[in-house]
Amino acid sequence: MRPLDWAILSLYIALILGMGFLIGRRQRDQREYYVAGSTVPWWQVGLSLVANQVSAISLIGAPAFIAVKNGGGLKWLQYEMAVPLAMIPIIGVLVPAYWRHRGFTIYGYLEDRFGPVVRRAVSVIFLVSRSMGTGVALLATSYVTAVCLDMSLPLTIVLVGAVSVLYTIWGGIRADIYSDIVQLAVLWLAAIACGVIIAIQIPEGGWDLSSWHERLAVFELGTNGVTDGANFSFWPMLFGGLFLYLSYYGCDQTQAQRLLCTAGPRESAKALALNGVLRFPLVLTYCAVGVLMLPFMAAHPAFGGMVAALPPDYLMPTFFLHHVPTGFLGLIVAGVFAASMSSIDSAVNSLSAAAWNDILLAARPSLNELCDAVKVRWSRGIAAFWGGMAILFALWLGGGHDTVIELVNKIGSAFYGPVAAVFLIGILAPRSTAHGALAGLAAGVGANIYLWLFHADRVGWMWWNLIGFAVCAAVGMLLSSRVAAEKTRPERAEPRPWRMVWLLAGWFAVVVVAGVLIEWVW
Repeated sequence: MRPLDWAILSLYIALILGMGFLIGRRQRDQREYYVAGSTVPWWQVGLSLVANQVSAISLIGAPAFIAVKNGGGLKWLQYEMAVPLAMIPIIGVLVPAYWRHRGFTIYGYLEDRFGPVVRRAVSVIFLVSRSMGTGVALLATSYVTAVCLDMSLPLTIVLVGAVSVLYTIWGGIRADIYSDIVQLAVLWLAAIACGVIIAIQIPEGGWDLSSWHERLAVFELGTNGVTDGANFSFWPMLFGGLFLYLSYYGCDQTQAQRLLCTAGPRESAKALALNGVLRFPLVLTYCAVGVLMLPFMAAHPAFGGMVAALPPDYLMPTFFLHHVPTGFLGLIVAGVFAASMSSIDSAVNSLSAAAWNDILLAARPSLNELCDAVKVRWSRGIAAFWGGMAILFALWLGGGHDTVIELVNKIGSAFYGPVAAVFLIGILAPRSTAHGALAGLAAGVGANIYLWLFHADRVGWMWWNLIGFAVCAAVGMLLSSRVAAEKTRPERAEPRPWRMVWLLAGWFAVVVVAGVLIEWVW
């Protein structure tokens, strides 16, 4: 990068670090550090949810999947059709249960319902899987930075991780939400700028896309992903994606912690609805970048030959280095930093919340007697530990050949379905017991790991979400004691927000029609 690019990137990093420091100075207790005192407006939380999930993994991995990954293409859009559907059960079932508990972590609900063992088991699964996923997000950012700065990948992982974790541990969840809004704007602007730069460099006669009709097909209906190992056909992406997003947004502390930052369940529902609506246009933006790379590589065969010898995720970093003008390169790399930080900050803060509330306090109840200032210092120290773990995992993963967008979803798919099943049987099945929930959780996760190790070539990883959910629910209900004391379903705190439900159902129809129109245009 040239001096102007460095200046833009440095200014952005300085502003974000400064914001985290200023907000962090006002952290007086753990309620403010972890849930911002439940005073954040719903629209801020909604924008934060959008930024938090769409990360550097998306900006780097999605164009690589569409343009160069073997078996890839625009079929990734099928995945987004599950988002508005998943928001509906989260709004109607999960959010009211969490607000009745009103803790720092959603796993406190499981202790109220099943006891401390189930709470700790699910929280440990979150700690392991989310720290791994955060390492993947860090790796995605480091791919770009290593190429642009001409640095080794391990050194880049350490440097980028240190910057992100430093900001995260100081500012708390309020700083995370504020910065996520800024980062969403920078990310979206960087993706648009990247698309415009690619389009300008495609010659007038190079816009014929007929040669890539297979990559431009949105719907893949000829495979099922159960017997043929097809991960990206319509049915596994719709149903598998539904259970993945149901668990990710509703049963993952990283996202659900933001919902607890609003003033109540109605505001949480509005935030989820905003996320469900904004996700698709944002995804379309960075998928358009991948589509534009197809005629660009045809018009620049030297570039195409260069990236053909590299792992797929080096497609966009190589383009940034060789074809982006001075100044714009700084903006785009800042966008990648923004995307990475929006994922890492929430993950590290949530990992700290779960480790403190679900693990440490159970092992040492005397910690709860510490003064507020000392508790905040503990929270920051725990956040630093998990940030270090994410850096180590990213170092271990560096150099793999799966696109990072696939890798992070494989990790999530192994755990998300069973975790969602534990929450839902607890809420919807009054006779379910802790014994059944634990057995179901072990069976569901075990089934998914078995599929990953021995049948990944036949059963696509998108199906693991549904399979793990079904196994966990079936085993959990089967083994729940029939002689347990009867439990009645708790009273609803307030009527369900049906307007948000109908909005999301309508938006699902809009997304499906949009996918049909996109495929018809190609």
